[in-house]
Parts: sequence; structure tokens; C-alpha cells
Amino acid sequence: MNAVTALRPDTNRDRFTYDHITVEPVTPTIGAEISGIDLREPITPELAADIQRALHDWRVVFFRDQDISNEQLKAFGRAFGPLTPAHPIAEGLEDHPEIWERSVAEYRTRRERNTALPPGREPPRDYKGWHIDITFVANPNRYSILHGVEIPPYGGDTLFTNLIAAYEGLSAPVRGLIDGLQAVHRTTDYDGGTREPRRDGRTKGPFVALHPLVRIHPETGEKLLFLNPGTISHIVGLKEPESKALLDLLFYEATRPEYQVRFHWRPKSLVVWDNQAVAHAGPIDYAQFDLARAVRRITVAGELTRGPDGFVSQQLEGELFNVLG
Repeated sequence: MNAVTALRPDTNRDRFTYDHITVEPVTPTIGAEISGIDLREPITPELAADIQRALHDWRVVFFRDQDISNEQLKAFGRAFGPLTPAHPIAEGLEDHPEIWERSVAEYRTRRERNTALPPGREPPRDYKGWHIDITFVANPNRYSILHGVEIPPYGGDTLFTNLIAAYEGLSAPVRGLIDGLQAVHRTTDYDGGTREPRRDGRTKGPFVALHPLVRIHPETGEKLLFLNPGTISHIVGLKEPESKALLDLLFYEATRPEYQVRFHWRPKSLVVWDNQAVAHAGPIDYAQFDLARAVRRITVAGELTRGPDGFVSQQLEGELFNVLG
């Protein structure tokens, strides 16, 4: 199966009808739960195509009670395209370089670092964690897949927001203004600190990329607000106060409650989101809780982003997010 071809929208298909899966929407705008699937079993091309359709309909999809191994997690991801290394900066598990594990200890370290900043120095502008994955490279990943390995009985929820709906909710004059703008995305102090040399020999960064502020979705052709508060430093061609004011306005729009869905994790839950159309924040309460929590993520390779005016993203520093191998 050609994954990209399979993702093309089917205008003759009802949004709520699928051939091989049961899909229950969570909100009218974003999020749906998929049931009737055991991800320990091989994913057929027909099943993968149905999941991809649901992903384009609802932007993020949730699976429950998926007791899968690391190999089964990777096999599921490969049904939708080649996998990337775990992360451009941080390495994956030693036996599974495609898998990035995140624990509550990492968030505790970030919290302590922000608390220790000298007076007058603001912590990294991450807007409580809202971000699109890996936009400091010119070809961010297509999909992100996150599996709950150790989940606390409460807390640790993740928020997702629909960036296509956010763009469509803007007034026509504002859409006309931002359609031709570009923004610089770079690794932050948090991501770009001193690290040991990588086992795989890849660079540790820094990474800097130039992206359109509005992206054309490569499969559906929809316009979306390509906004990553965690990595955008400025909008090119604007004065600093103008850039900050416009970014603040767009962030407000992107995170309006009507564009969001909140996912409450349970052990063995699995989430897939379209990283080309969704921003997320999580765990949203990492500053308040210290319960054990660990999740494992894999990412499906993406392509250079493209804007409505034909601008194609450029890698200004560092290397592209190439597939593993």
C-alpha cells in the first residue's frame, strides 16, 4: 500500500462510516476512539487505510487496552510509513532506536530548572507545553504514536487542538495576512543543552528551520495554522513587537476550547495524532504531580512543509529528520 495515496480524501464517503473499525467521536471538532482492534495482530492494508481515514476525519484517534510489545508498536507504526529515529536530539531506547521514552522525572527536571532561573529571566516560552512535534527541522514527522507504559491513577492528561479548525476560525483579513508569512523555529534552551555524543553518530543540534506560518496539508489540501509556541522565535519580516503580538493572537485562537479534546490516559492506552494538523500539550499538570508515569513514542516520517504561496520549508541549521537506517 502506498500510504500517501491512501490518505487522499474520499469525498464520496460518509465521515462516520468505516469498513473495518468502530469509531466513536469524542467532540464534534477533534478526537475519536477506535475499538474492535487488537494491535498485537498484523495491520492489513485495508485496516491501515481505515485508520488513516479516521485520523483525517478526527485528527487524533485513541485506542484502549492495547497490551503490545515494542516490536508490535513499531510494526503498527510502519503500517503508515517509514519510522524516524526516536528524536533529532534525544536518543531512543538502546535496543529500539525508533522509540523515545518519556517519564515524569524529565518533567520534574524541567520544573526545577525553571524555578532556578535568576530573577527577571522568564522560563522557556512553551505556553504550558503546547507544541507540534519536531518543527525545528524542515520535515517534521507525519504522525506521532504514543503508548502508555506506566500510567498514574489520576493526572497526566494530554490536550490536542485542531489547527485546521483554528485557521478556518480566523477572519478573512487575518488569513490573508498570514498566508504569505514565514516563521523561524529553533531548538530551545531546554532541548539544546549539553549532551553526551549520540550512539548513532547523529548531530545533537542545534537545529533551526524556516517554515510557512500557514501550511497546506500534504494529503487533504486543507490550510492550517502551523503554529508551534515552543519553538517559534519570530515571524520573518515583522518588527519584534509586531511578531510577538501576532503570535500571541494566533496562539489564543489555536487553543480555544472549542478546537480541543482532552484525553485521560489509562494503562495500555495508545494515541495516534496527525502531526501535520494538530498541536498538543501534555502532561498538562506535570508541575503539580510526581506520580510514576512513562510513555513511549514513535514517529512516522514526514516531508518538507509547504505554504499557500508555494514556499517550501528550509533547514537553516542542523540536518533533516531522516528515516532510520
